[in-house]
Amino acid sequence: MADPKGFMTTPRQDWPRRPVEERVGDWDEVYVPGALLPIVSKQADRCMDCGIPFCHDACPLGNLIPEWNDLVSREDWRQAADRLHATNNFPEFTGRLCPAPCEAGCVLAINQPAVTIKNVEVAIADRAWELGFAPPQPPDRLSGRTVAVIGSGPTGLAAAQQLTRAGHTVVVYEKDDRLGGLMRYGIPEFKMEKHHLERRIEQMRAEGTKFRTSTAVGRDVGAAELRARYDAVVIATGATAWRELDVPGRELAGIHQAMEYLPPANRVCEGDLEASPLSAAGKHVVIVGGGDTGADCLGTAVREGAASVTQLDIYAQPGVERDEDVEPWPTYPKIYRLSAAHEEARDLRTAPGADADARLFAASTLRFTGDAEGRVRSLHLVEVDAGRRAVEGTARMLPADLVLLALGFSGPDQEDGLVEQLGVEMAVRGTVVRDAEFATNVSGVFAAGDAARGQSLIVWAIAEGRAVAAAVDRYLTGNSQLPAPIGPFDRPMTV
Repeated sequence: MADPKGFMTTPRQDWPRRPVEERVGDWDEVYVPGALLPIVSKQADRCMDCGIPFCHDACPLGNLIPEWNDLVSREDWRQAADRLHATNNFPEFTGRLCPAPCEAGCVLAINQPAVTIKNVEVAIADRAWELGFAPPQPPDRLSGRTVAVIGSGPTGLAAAQQLTRAGHTVVVYEKDDRLGGLMRYGIPEFKMEKHHLERRIEQMRAEGTKFRTSTAVGRDVGAAELRARYDAVVIATGATAWRELDVPGRELAGIHQAMEYLPPANRVCEGDLEASPLSAAGKHVVIVGGGDTGADCLGTAVREGAASVTQLDIYAQPGVERDEDVEPWPTYPKIYRLSAAHEEARDLRTAPGADADARLFAASTLRFTGDAEGRVRSLHLVEVDAGRRAVEGTARMLPADLVLLALGFSGPDQEDGLVEQLGVEMAVRGTVVRDAEFATNVSGVFAAGDAARGQSLIVWAIAEGRAVAAAVDRYLTGNSQLPAPIGPFDRPMTV
């Protein structure tokens, strides 16, 4: 503890965001460049170095948070980077994209604002790159064993990096033309600029990991053929099978899934397109779904120049404080949070009739109606109670030229033939079945990440990648020194 009174004398201060009017005019990250470093050491001083740090348990990676907080408070960036990378392959990803369950588990959060763990994490990661503290770590010798990893999202990349560093020859197969999975085409540039992703991929290439893009296993290369070619296969395709909304009018033109809308916008930022074919420019946009993907659609539509944007959340508006009776510390509470996109929508008044920022809470979609050409023109909704029953007399209509469905994902997409060709067992909920060693019913085939766990957080995805790498290493060599932060049946702390 560099400052034993830091948590009493220093108030919480977050990385400031750029002014709304400025940041909605570009696709750069929303934070003020260079504004984190001057404040982060004092913020790290607020860590109490608890005897039992619950932030460890709240984070599935088991990040050594009090240790690197102390090192940052002393501005020992090299040691901080070493301790951070000891448990997390990609802290610059989690530091930008993770909702920080570690902060909900911070002991200080019992009666004060939590330590800015996420900000400290991303500061360490960025300084590590700036100061050359994240060099490639190629193995000393090769094992002679080969592994195919299907999918290049955070799970696949983490598994591939761990297995490569252990000496195995690893090839990552990605169906898209660029690597990164949903981090590439699902996460908007204003949340994470893609040069952070490119930098890690180049590090992995230098370590020896090989990549095959534009290759859908099951379609472009047979899954059975792949299994025969490699000593082990890891399914890390993510949960890309989106959930549908079965209401009248769903067939109308102009109603799209969020993951049909977000990738073209990201391709504009990549320079592939001049404009998205699904651009929200000048349109009345309604987003159905109150989660992070819906917020990503919201920020994107605002930047594209939508005439209005409203987001529907079927849950009631939560309070601003944790309800200790329902979600006691250190669980991750459902409270009212104002993301950068919601802050923008609030200040720009994109949805004047919303309950808060751009959101309508406790709202359920009844049907869509369209014009003579078969294009959507309105969304009809109703207020619902806690049991999702319609409240009489609350039906209303919103103008809608573009409707985006952000209702989450159920499991891996099975249309490419991967699941069928490998013959892996599937659970009723649409995920790949695996045992305590992350192994499927097919010998040598393992499953990790959202494909097996179901839709989850990026921090769980990376933890799954690290854990499945240890399991594969044991399968190939009989034992493993690789860390396994979680088991396949571990779940977040809940009541």
